[in-house]
Amino acid sequence: MKSIYIASNTKNAGSLLITTGMMDIISRKIHKIGFFKPIISNQKKTDPDIEFIRSRYNIDIPYEECYGFDIPYIEMMIAKESTDELLEELITKYKSLEEKYDFIVCLGIQRPFLKQSFDFDINIKIAQNFASSYIDVINAKDMELSDIVESAAINKHSITSQKCFHFATFINRIDESIYSELKKEIQDENVFFLQEIKELDTPTIGDIIDNLQAKPIVLDFHDRSRLVKQIKVAALTLDNFLDRIEDGDLVVVPADRSEIIVGLICAAESSSFAKISGIIMPFNMQLHTNVLKLIEGIKSFHIPIISVDTDTYTTVKNIDATKATLKASDERKIALSLGLFNQNVDINRIESRIELKSSDVMTPMMFEYKIFYMAKKEKKKIVLPESEDDRILRAAEIVLRNDLADIILLGDEIVVRQRSLQLGIDISKAKIIDPLQSEKAEAYAHSFYQLRKAKGISLEAAKDTMHNKTYFATMMVHSGDVDAMVSGASHTTAETIRPALQIIKTSPDVTIVSSLFFICLETEVLIYADCAVNENPTAEELAQIAISTAKTALRFGIEPRIAMLSYSTGDSGSGEDVQKVRQATEIVKQREPSLLVEGPIQYDAAIDKDVAKKKLPGSKVAGEANIFIFPDLNTGNNIYKAVQRSTGAIAIGPVLQGLNKPVNDLSRGCSVVDIVNTVAITAIQAGQTS
Repeated sequence: MKSIYIASNTKNAGSLLITTGMMDIISRKIHKIGFFKPIISNQKKTDPDIEFIRSRYNIDIPYEECYGFDIPYIEMMIAKESTDELLEELITKYKSLEEKYDFIVCLGIQRPFLKQSFDFDINIKIAQNFASSYIDVINAKDMELSDIVESAAINKHSITSQKCFHFATFINRIDESIYSELKKEIQDENVFFLQEIKELDTPTIGDIIDNLQAKPIVLDFHDRSRLVKQIKVAALTLDNFLDRIEDGDLVVVPADRSEIIVGLICAAESSSFAKISGIIMPFNMQLHTNVLKLIEGIKSFHIPIISVDTDTYTTVKNIDATKATLKASDERKIALSLGLFNQNVDINRIESRIELKSSDVMTPMMFEYKIFYMAKKEKKKIVLPESEDDRILRAAEIVLRNDLADIILLGDEIVVRQRSLQLGIDISKAKIIDPLQSEKAEAYAHSFYQLRKAKGISLEAAKDTMHNKTYFATMMVHSGDVDAMVSGASHTTAETIRPALQIIKTSPDVTIVSSLFFICLETEVLIYADCAVNENPTAEELAQIAISTAKTALRFGIEPRIAMLSYSTGDSGSGEDVQKVRQATEIVKQREPSLLVEGPIQYDAAIDKDVAKKKLPGSKVAGEANIFIFPDLNTGNNIYKAVQRSTGAIAIGPVLQGLNKPVNDLSRGCSVVDIVNTVAITAIQAGQTS
């Protein structure tokens, strides 16, 4: 199978959602994926679906090559009875992509957009000529159960009767009241059922800005993904209007109603009022300088404020007409979409029907999809103790929506929930535990006392220690109440590792905790260790780092080929530092004879095949290494940062190894994406150690 064609006969069926889910599945194993939309609305306007797919999946196809023709041209050709000529032109465009890419995903046109009444289904006809397998998407919103069943049967018959391979049917936007019954009615393993999720059909601040061409006045990067659930016009006095605001409101208010705007800012900070999504000001009026000064002085939180040229009535009408879209920048909606897709679709069945075979190439995106897939299979409980950090809350939402892990946050539940509402995010599925109020605190304190009493700690001191969220979280891991911990967004590495060393301790076969980074280059993933923990390891410790790293690599499906790095290759050099690496290499070979390891070896000989042939001919590792063990922290930390910054590589880590149970450290400069990736990796580690 070289291509899949996805289409629906109705509007708003969610074909782009299904396309995104299929792209994710295929992207895990295939490097060169193409995207083609045979028919677009108008070639004078940029097609949002094409731009979304190109941006999200880093597809290097020029925009003009991603589509065939626009609707006016298609209708003209069909009216002229030049269907065969039209199909030949489409096939020519499609084939030029097929020659360059290993797999093509095609997205068809929704038939209601075509004015002509054809005596054939144009999507099926195109798919048939592309030799593409066909995915039918049914919009079940407001449909009766019997009508859905009938539509699925008719569509499948229509596809197969025209000698087109029916790959699957996705029934989307199913009402919860008929979901279970519908699954009983249709007993077909190639039919997948997705419930209606209101948020996916709810516009965001970003949608409003784009549709109304609004000007941002106060806008954070994350504000564009805030949902706009209702529209409220501030036509009352402040004391009456505040009683009427609800979570998710977009408030339309002129800029000269300063008392309303200031009141809404205060309401956002108060726990007594709902949290609006934003403020939109008509007439292109400017905020009073003192109001702007007030807003700029509030460092903890800002309500997004935008302005438009139109009057109040027209503004409300334009907001109401704004449709929800899926944008590559909206990780929240993408996570929700993919969470819905993955929870309801048999991924293994999809893969087996396409007969996907893994590529030798591993791009950063392929690696990310791979770790997400592995994490979902494990579905572990991960505790995040730093709930006071907004990045942690945003990452927790994405993890939950992607169904990567169950999340436990530490902190005052009222405060954490309040902050999530202020940020416009949904962490309702997260469990929140306050260490100061937890019924487990006493038991944890006694356990910690037993572990540390030989070091001189008193029971009272142990109880006080449990007020520290990092120690409390580590005790949760130790006691088996959670599977793993991720911390470090607002704490140092030492503050994260120290409790783990005192409580969880190292695995029986190692004496040190070490770290690694997954270095995701354009077409391969390398592993660097140790770049974050051990300053100047001995030969024995270096050997342990290498063995631990090899075991971690295997957990992530990477066959280890280890380079023990030095400034000398083979027997060409001498000195204390070289001897340490040589000795460490011998220890690895003795303890793990099945591992492919070479050392001492220089970086160029480890990674470059031509250099390897000259310096170490016949080596199974030289020129082919994928694990690089650095002789000390100074070298490792500098090299990983140099590679990351100079090549644009994505560095995922540090990932800690050697502990009895997984605890992972974040950089204090980490992004939301970094946290999500670390949680996924930690979940995979937890699955391997459980």
